Amino acid sequence: MKTITVKNFMVPLSEYATVPEEATLFEAVIALEEAQEKFDQSRHRHRALLIFDKNDQIVGKMSELDILSALEPKYKTMGDHTNLSRFGFSSSFVKSMLDNYSLWDKPLNDICRKAGEIRVKNFMYTPTKGEFVNENASLDEAIHQLIMGHHQSLLVIGGKKIVGILRLCDIFREICNVIKFCSL
Repeated sequence: MKTITVKNFMVPLSEYATVPEEATLFEAVIALEEAQEKFDQSRHRHRALLIFDKNDQIVGKMSELDILSALEPKYKTMGDHTNLSRFGFSSSFVKSMLDNYSLWDKPLNDICRKAGEIRVKNFMYTPTKGEFVNENASLDEAIHQLIMGHHQSLLVIGGKKIVGILRLCDIFREICNVIKFCSL
């Protein structure tokens, strides 16, 4: 797979859901839904948006999980709560946090107002150095990056700009197709 490049599997930026960092969660949800409707139906649907700044540079990502987390502002007061289950915390401990922090106390109360007021820039995820890959990198290199970083996607760089996104689901589908045609 060293001859197959990231460029062969990336979703071009022009086909991906994007919103400006000043957008509201409402606008983000609408943009994600519109992108899903327009996207090639033979591929997996988008599960995230890319966020751009006033200079049209991609500065972040916002996943479906980020949108849900933004609707319950108490998650911000908990510090870094990501990956708790990976560090050996039991499911009962994680569940107890729901009660202790009164999370989702009024789950859908005022959801429309919240979605119209919350800005994506306040809840977007800013990618780290390890979440970028060159469009000419081998697929092997990209898979290694996805696994080692536990990433669902990598931003693809062409020249000095982000030109697309490489999604784990697309790579996984290709690997499964290769496996299915193996003769054992």
